[in-house]
Amino acid sequence: MKKSAAGTGPVIIKKYANRRLYNTETSSYITLDHLAAMTREGRDFKVVDAKTEEDITHNVLTQIIMEEEQRGQTMLPVNFLRQLIALYGDSMQAMVPGYLEASMESFRRNQQQFKSAVEGAFANSPFAEMAKRNMEIFEAATQAFKPGQGPAAGAAPSTPPAPAAEGDDVAALKAELARLQDKIEKLGK
Repeated sequence: MKKSAAGTGPVIIKKYANRRLYNTETSSYITLDHLAAMTREGRDFKVVDAKTEEDITHNVLTQIIMEEEQRGQTMLPVNFLRQLIALYGDSMQAMVPGYLEASMESFRRNQQQFKSAVEGAFANSPFAEMAKRNMEIFEAATQAFKPGQGPAAGAAPSTPPAPAAEGDDVAALKAELARLQDKIEKLGK
């Protein structure tokens, strides 16, 4: 997460009593969604109380997680949350933050290695184009099912939707699958 512009340190975000967040780098007010995006981009920031200058980054990051969980983007299983709460006040509490941080770093490294291996496996092969096409279809499908995404949210679709009966989507998917299977069989010969 320690990615910031040319050694300038973390971006300072001031939180005011009215709960507004002010980005001192861009001289503009921002939202928790902006901070979430900065986090995903790897931008380092520090949130301070505008009046007391107290570092409240931890509280704000926790608030972002709570809002994501409330939106239906649940990532933290109930059993994990129960175990985490049970560790508060436990003699092992001091070790938990370091363990969780190391575990997440290991997960990220493994995720990147897996992604690189999959990309390398398909590079310069006849399956590369099919894999790329399948990923595009998968990404389009996941976007369509996200709340607030797709045509219902006011975004213009890339191709105008054709009027279709309920079974047409299934038939189209079956036809696409059959076409891909034919391609695989031809490539195997």
